[in-house]
Amino acid sequence: MDIDEGDGDEAEVRRGGGLTTGEVARRLGVAPTTVRSWDRRYGLGPATHTGGRHRRWTAGDLARLERMCALTATGVPPAEAARLALDETVSGTPPHAAGNPPVPQPVARARSRAGTGLRLGDVRQECKGVARAALRLDATALDALLDAAIEEHGLVAAWTEVIMPTLQAVGRKWESSGERYVEVEHFLSWHVSGALRRHTPCVPIDRPGATTLLACVPAENHTLPLEVLAAALAERGLPIRMFGGSLPVEPLVAAVRRTGPAAVGLWAQSRTTVSRPLAQHIAAIEWGVRGARRKPVVLTLGPGWAGQTTPGLPHPPGLAEAVAAVEAAVRR
Repeated sequence: MDIDEGDGDEAEVRRGGGLTTGEVARRLGVAPTTVRSWDRRYGLGPATHTGGRHRRWTAGDLARLERMCALTATGVPPAEAARLALDETVSGTPPHAAGNPPVPQPVARARSRAGTGLRLGDVRQECKGVARAALRLDATALDALLDAAIEEHGLVAAWTEVIMPTLQAVGRKWESSGERYVEVEHFLSWHVSGALRRHTPCVPIDRPGATTLLACVPAENHTLPLEVLAAALAERGLPIRMFGGSLPVEPLVAAVRRTGPAAVGLWAQSRTTVSRPLAQHIAAIEWGVRGARRKPVVLTLGPGWAGQTTPGLPHPPGLAEAVAAVEAAVRR
């Protein structure tokens, strides 16, 4: 999916009788009040009206608003962007009544020359809205869209099907564009982290050995996937202790000895940060009374561990599998 192009769902929109203002806002990555403001100020509202209280937006209406978003994302003032979007309408617009905004006719979807060309592939529609909000550096809209995705789909599905594809698309874009769009990736990552924390409940530890310790291996600072796991575990009522990025060896070992966790998750983004001896050492730590000694289940998490694991150290391939592995370790 290219966020500057139509996504091929015009027929679906027409068959469904159009979209509500809220649905349009989610697809564009803007607040519903912004859509209404563009309608009121610039005449970018629905070309036709249907019965009932709620206005419906057709595929042509949506295309016009997408053009507006693409232009404003590059710094074009809203009034000028609206004029350009309206100029692309089909000729023959009927006169409008005095005091009412002009009613534009549907337009064919066209690639925006002013857009970023951020390609998302075959993903959920929410990705498009999240990407647009990130590109505009629109904090309010981005927070609202992230919260809505998590609340609607749950943390695991929201991460796997909405957040991660968008992060990957932004990462690919700046990698292929020199230093451009680095600010977008940082901005999006920061707001994703905030959304995860907002949806991470505080789960009390109801019995010894019921907690899970999560940390990046020494010299590893990519914490976002570990934050997602922490939030997903808490969402399921599993207590966690999160230590974040680049925890040195001695404090990591000390934390395991002090807490006696059922599971320890060690995240490594890069193979250069992986330490198999460290993982094996933690897996061998014992605690508890004589005759009932326990050891933690050590999960090697992240792409850095691919091909680096050893027997007895599970390497879950994804978030859902990691959640299941931790849950099994805590419930044993």
